[in-house]
Amino acid sequence: MHITRRHAARLAVMALAALPLTGCSYNTFVSQEEQIKSQWAQVENQLQRRNDLIPNLVETTKGFAQHEEAVYKDIADARSQLLAAKSPEETITAANRQTSALGRLLAVVENYPQLKANEQFNRLMDELAGTENRLAVERMRYNEKVQAYDTSRRQFPANLTAKLFSFKEYPYFQAPPDAKQVPKVNFSKPS
Repeated sequence: MHITRRHAARLAVMALAALPLTGCSYNTFVSQEEQIKSQWAQVENQLQRRNDLIPNLVETTKGFAQHEEAVYKDIADARSQLLAAKSPEETITAANRQTSALGRLLAVVENYPQLKANEQFNRLMDELAGTENRLAVERMRYNEKVQAYDTSRRQFPANLTAKLFSFKEYPYFQAPPDAKQVPKVNFSKPS
């Protein structure tokens, strides 16, 4: 019994010695979480910009490639899923689905030279390319904020504070698995 009390006393002393160190990390976590939220808002801003461009791009393309209904439906479904997303995880999934659908649309466009000569289409493509670049930068910045936060959250003694105050893990914005594959376009009509 005497050893158990001594062991408990040592643990209490160690906990009291580590206590002053946890206050600094609490404020760091709060600051880092706010940076993540702010950066996530920038990602959402660029996703919304892309979402706003898509209907115009689809309508312009429809005039030239009317039989590509499956691609248009995928884009519309992905756009709806993005608008309905309520968490970063849902938003990431929807954005990745939208990226895949846009890739298929752009593959369709490659087979319509007259579409590439259309001035309105070219303006929309320039807008979309600029938006995609801004979105890539914002995703990278978001992931950097998440990495800094997660690194802090896992280091000792800050990990004690993280557990004590339930600081959660944030998801990284990663490319979907099908982003590594070239989109395939099939112009044969189903029988």
